[in-house]
Amino acid sequence: MMGRHVLPGPLTVDSGVESSFQVTTPLMPHQSAAVEKMLPTRIGALFMEMGTGKSRTAIEIIHRRLPRIKNVLWFCPVSLKQTVRHEILKHTDCTDADIHVFGDKTNERTAPGCLWHIIGIESMSASARVVVTVNKLITEDSLVIVDESSYIKGHNATRTQRLTKLSERARYRLILTGTPISQGVVDLYAQMRFLSPKILGYRSFYSFAANHLEYSDKFPGMIVESHNLEFIAAKIKPYVYQVTKDECLDLPEKLYETRYFSMTGEQRYAYEEAKEEIMQDIENDTFDSVTIFRLFTALQQIVCGFWNQHRQGQPVEHHEFSHRRIDVLMDTVLSVPQTEKIIIWTKYQHDIEELGAALREKFGEDCTAPFHGALSEKKRAEQVERFRNGSRFFLATQSCGGHGLTLNEAHHVIYYNNAFKYSERQQSEDRCHRIGQEQKVVYIDIQCSDSIDDRIANALASKGSVVEQFKAEVDKVRSQKTKLKDMVKAL
Repeated sequence: MMGRHVLPGPLTVDSGVESSFQVTTPLMPHQSAAVEKMLPTRIGALFMEMGTGKSRTAIEIIHRRLPRIKNVLWFCPVSLKQTVRHEILKHTDCTDADIHVFGDKTNERTAPGCLWHIIGIESMSASARVVVTVNKLITEDSLVIVDESSYIKGHNATRTQRLTKLSERARYRLILTGTPISQGVVDLYAQMRFLSPKILGYRSFYSFAANHLEYSDKFPGMIVESHNLEFIAAKIKPYVYQVTKDECLDLPEKLYETRYFSMTGEQRYAYEEAKEEIMQDIENDTFDSVTIFRLFTALQQIVCGFWNQHRQGQPVEHHEFSHRRIDVLMDTVLSVPQTEKIIIWTKYQHDIEELGAALREKFGEDCTAPFHGALSEKKRAEQVERFRNGSRFFLATQSCGGHGLTLNEAHHVIYYNNAFKYSERQQSEDRCHRIGQEQKVVYIDIQCSDSIDDRIANALASKGSVVEQFKAEVDKVRSQKTKLKDMVKAL
């Protein structure tokens, strides 16, 4: 019976190597409930909030089904490939010989016949070599996982279509995410379609949209309302296990503090100059989402001590300003016991370079572990181990380090500045507020008064996007240029 715990037998793969594994860590009660919910069906979704152990649950499902499957293809964001590998090694007796992480040289001839294959989701649209290799590996006896399945929520995206089509031949399919509908019920269609078109019962996205989505007459593509949600909930219920941290874990509470500072005169002058440049876009009726994002980025950079100024038809000019943000950061670090590790989240690589230099001057050359998109996957993995095994400060951009990592070594987190979206803030907070954390976590924001920082903080407090919120305000008075200019001046 599929619901019974079956001990894994040997698994013969193309290479002739026998593969089997044992799990080495126990399940928590909510993870056991998830496994029992998933086993009666060949397809399913684990909508488990960050920190509740999605990976461990998926590994258990694989373990129970091992006699029936030939290989596991675990798709995840490229930045998380090493994290998935770490989770497999952590919770099983597998070795590196049992796991293949797709790299630059992986192709249909070099891919080994092992049980686990870890593939970057983004590579399914960027690399024909990866697509050809995956096409060879997926068979009827495969189990395909899409980890952080919000990465395939775009029904028209190349990676979504390729992953969905190639995975149709696999008997078992599983998706994992903590945020299945970050932008509304529209996000569910492609994720459920990956599992099976029979779940929702629609042959195309357009049929789904016709029954459930209402679009704006004024702004093409903007969804203004969703309908028949009870129907969707009933359709997906047999295939979904959903749980939040509050429902299943007794984690220590989060504590929040904010440290404020003000701009220097030089910063304020540049700040007003950046706003003045945008006025021309208002005059030319080109004040759109892209312009708003450019404006907010410029203002945020200036209050962080630099500005990559973009003037039309001219090369980018890089400006540096003296500023107080780094002084507040250093004072905050000094207020934390020296035995405590600290995570410092930033928006820009420039911040990491400036902070790293200041921290190393104060605390020694080995105190920092920088983590950002300009580093290779191997280098990023090395920086995580560097932090876990010695370095006191983990300096990371939220866009790169905010997903998938487990950093329970730290109980103090400093936000040097913030991303524009609440989802990125939420993801980064939970890097150290997850299973295994035994102490309260203190989150400290560094915020520039009377600046764009205030608007960003307010947007995050309301769990929104600062750009989208401001755009909604702009749309209400778009035809009134004087009001638009007043709104920009007030930032």
